Amino acid sequence: MSGVDTAYYLIHSMQRGSDFSEKDRHAAQNFGGAARAAGVRRIIYVGGLGDDRQELSAHLRSRHEVGDVLRASGVPVLEFRASIIIGSGSLSFELIRALVERLSVMITPRWVNVIAQPIAINDILSYLVAGLDVPLDGSRTFEIGGTDRVSYGDIMREYASQRGLKRLMIPVPLLTPKLSSLWLALVTPLYERVGRILVDSMRHETVVRDRSALEAFPIRPMGIREAIAAALRTEDSEFAQTRWSDSLSTVNPKRDWGGVRFGNRIVDTRTVTVAAPPEVAFAPMERIGGSTGWYFGNALWQLRGWLDLLVGGVGMRRGRRDARHLLPGDVVDCWRVESIAPPRHLRLAAEMKLPGRAWLEFEVQPVAGGVTLRQTAIFDPVGLWGLAYWYALFPLHELVFRGMIRNLGRAAVAVVTDTKPANPP
Repeated sequence: MSGVDTAYYLIHSMQRGSDFSEKDRHAAQNFGGAARAAGVRRIIYVGGLGDDRQELSAHLRSRHEVGDVLRASGVPVLEFRASIIIGSGSLSFELIRALVERLSVMITPRWVNVIAQPIAINDILSYLVAGLDVPLDGSRTFEIGGTDRVSYGDIMREYASQRGLKRLMIPVPLLTPKLSSLWLALVTPLYERVGRILVDSMRHETVVRDRSALEAFPIRPMGIREAIAAALRTEDSEFAQTRWSDSLSTVNPKRDWGGVRFGNRIVDTRTVTVAAPPEVAFAPMERIGGSTGWYFGNALWQLRGWLDLLVGGVGMRRGRRDARHLLPGDVVDCWRVESIAPPRHLRLAAEMKLPGRAWLEFEVQPVAGGVTLRQTAIFDPVGLWGLAYWYALFPLHELVFRGMIRNLGRAAVAVVTDTKPANPP
């Protein structure tokens, strides 16, 4: 921390077992001690809302204790206490989203009716930035939250509404936190490790009682409807800008049957390396669809088009405007060009009838001796039907997508071979 004026502390242990609070305490002591030794003038920390006058869960007690430990270091601490953060990556939000996406009928325990005051991730970021300059005479704690006080059930219903899902909630007052965590493990295995800790905390109201943050900061947080809409928009934008070569090499996700999960989306990405310049390798990608076809399984593509027509979709009959070149907004059979940057990138958005949203992306990445062609199929399933659709058809997707990338590579090599002079000097 040498030369650091302000340090942010956003570390939180959510490991299984009773020792997570000890890990939190030890980490905060190390951090506070290092900050004091380096001459840090301010620590900004995000903890959890909760009334200290009431008995809190182990999770919330630990959140408050971390603030105390940081203050004990002697470095002034600006602590923000928040309820659920609405945004991709927030454990509480991801848990709620997983339940709504997967279950048409939900058996809801009592904690679903507990009141919270969720805050949008953009508003949290605004507070964190503003915390750099707010006058601070010693340590200070601010409670922050959005404009709405809502139950966890209200958050579920609002998320379902914005995703176009209909969900039935059946309250069962006898479902304890332990039973709830076991139930969560069945329907959301990804959150089994932290489910019980989260559910135990959801028994308590997490609302703003001290409104001094509205006086100290010029920030006016948004409500739950706007927060969820903003989270979905931001997620779409960030996902559209993802470079899969970077993402996959950085996080090294486990490829399960059906693809790799990135949040709610399922990604199937494949590569082939060929000895060709980028312009030559990109040309077959830009000619995809229409009279050129889809490089593998054209009969299957036509069958998919006929099935789409039967349910009121656009089918495969629209073809292309130009056989060789594409522009943003162009139609390619049952797809539309969302973005194109020759000779590096092409992204198609599906316009067929689907229980979700789909994209097909092609990239050309220069490497030693040629280029790597990357083909990525992306699916954002809506509800259980969306997941069922993807996994039921994945054997066909496996066949078609594998054949497509292989033949795209062969097409690039063929162009190189055809353009070579018969008797090179």
